[in-house]
Amino acid sequence: MTAGGGCLYGEPVLPTPLFFGQGVCVSSLVRRGSSVALLPVLGVVICAMLLAACSRPEIGDGRSTGVAARAGEVTTGGVIEYGHEQEPPCVHGGWVQNAYLARQYLDNLVSLADDGTVVPWLATSWEISPDRRTYTFHLKPGVKFTDGTDLDAAAVKTNIAGYLDPANPNGTVVSYIGQYFASDEAVDKLTYRLHLKAPYTPLLTVLSQGYFGIQSPKALARGAKANCSQPVGSGPFRIERWDRNRSITFVRNPDYNSAPANAKHQGPAYVDKVIWKFLKDPVLRYGSLTSGSSDVIYNVPAINWADATRRFQTEQYITPGRPNAITLNVAHAPFDDERVRQALAYAADRRKSVQTAYLGVVPYNANGALSQTTPDYDPTAGDYPHDPAKAAELLDSAGWGTRDSAGIRVRDGHRLTARVVYPADAIIGPEGAGILQDVAAQARQVGFDLQLVPATQSAYFGGNYSKADTYDAYVGYWTSPTPGLLYINWRQRLTPSPNPYNTAFYNDAHLQGVIEQANSAADPAEAASLYSDAQHIIGDKALAIGLYTQTTSLATRPGLHDVWIEKSQGEPVFADARFVR
Repeated sequence: MTAGGGCLYGEPVLPTPLFFGQGVCVSSLVRRGSSVALLPVLGVVICAMLLAACSRPEIGDGRSTGVAARAGEVTTGGVIEYGHEQEPPCVHGGWVQNAYLARQYLDNLVSLADDGTVVPWLATSWEISPDRRTYTFHLKPGVKFTDGTDLDAAAVKTNIAGYLDPANPNGTVVSYIGQYFASDEAVDKLTYRLHLKAPYTPLLTVLSQGYFGIQSPKALARGAKANCSQPVGSGPFRIERWDRNRSITFVRNPDYNSAPANAKHQGPAYVDKVIWKFLKDPVLRYGSLTSGSSDVIYNVPAINWADATRRFQTEQYITPGRPNAITLNVAHAPFDDERVRQALAYAADRRKSVQTAYLGVVPYNANGALSQTTPDYDPTAGDYPHDPAKAAELLDSAGWGTRDSAGIRVRDGHRLTARVVYPADAIIGPEGAGILQDVAAQARQVGFDLQLVPATQSAYFGGNYSKADTYDAYVGYWTSPTPGLLYINWRQRLTPSPNPYNTAFYNDAHLQGVIEQANSAADPAEAASLYSDAQHIIGDKALAIGLYTQTTSLATRPGLHDVWIEKSQGEPVFADARFVR
């Protein structure tokens, strides 16, 4: 979600996505376009500050808010026009934007219910061995991919092998289970067995994410190019076409018979199509809902949230995982010194910056290791209150006691300069950029020279900033339904065992060991204690400075029922949606 400026809630304005982080009721088949000029970010921030007394509805808990669905006769058929934000480079991949798409055309082995329990999907049941290293999944019979081939244990095995291939574009799967995977087997047509090197308690929860959807082996054999634009699954919709920079058209799978246990109905989707439009401009996106050219939109701008709750069905979901945070690179100066890292954490009033930019709609998250909705999140970790005097004291003790004529601290002839790389308009939207500018301005008051470096989506995800010498701080997020995510972000980055997701370049065998113990703990209380210890190590050493959560929000016109947000990553689900007359 994002913020804008002003209290004229009827006027659409500005938003953001997330690593990770947007009406008039008319016929779903008749749409009108709209265009509105985008307000500059500076104006948004200033307006938000001046109008602090305006209504600022707080974030929800993932439940529905806003108006009720309109009463009437529920029908089948019709076309849902959905206004989304980011367009990934391929339909399938390892970014949360890919997971959103995957939910529409792929099925997973399991699903995550709203209460956090794992429920059946393609796997109708499963057993876990006494040593917790072997999982045996029993698959639903009669499931077919939309290319007509069978979804069986061999297909699951083919998918897992492909996902664990480092050359596969979905590196997210490797990062979750690559270090734990030992072997697997198709025991028979409908029995798949997975063996682990060590117990991995979060496994079932991890498998509920869209990254782990099962694709057709026949389709996969076509090669990466074909599967980039036309992956094939067994889900409620199939991909009819992808008009790049415009939309993806999903068409109903009439033979669908494998909905998860927590779906609102079993059987094929009710609607004929979903047109998934890429509307990156937040003004255009919200305007498409108010004008009736979209039935649902993602990422409602914070400035429009109050208006949306008065006019539409709305849902908000704080995505678990890791919040948008500034990760500090310890491989070289200046952030190789713990005192300098802590000084930066104290230097800025991050809470106020987030509240101002997002109008209180997107929550502040001081803990840079985990988001507040992640199981076993510890709110006491990484809490550095705004304290410029403490920041100055730390910098003095670190040898940065001298300032130049511009007020920047100097040591041994070098200024206290740091390059902060952030993915502009891909992960960090206008409000996020405003928060970073605020952090840089306040850090300058204590003597930091933070140089904000906006990176394009292709540069950020394409490896341009993969080496230690290319940045001093790195901004991003991860979506994950488990605190086991800590292992991905903080496993050591060593030559024999590279870990590109450790963007702090922080190698600590003790920290890794604590997280590994937590991941393997059979006792939930023991796991929670260990995960807390890990968060405190990361927070105490100021390795990641938290900013704000990744938040999924949807606004749906009253004439469309049963659009919902799933639990694992905030993926919108359209398979149960129906129009009313």
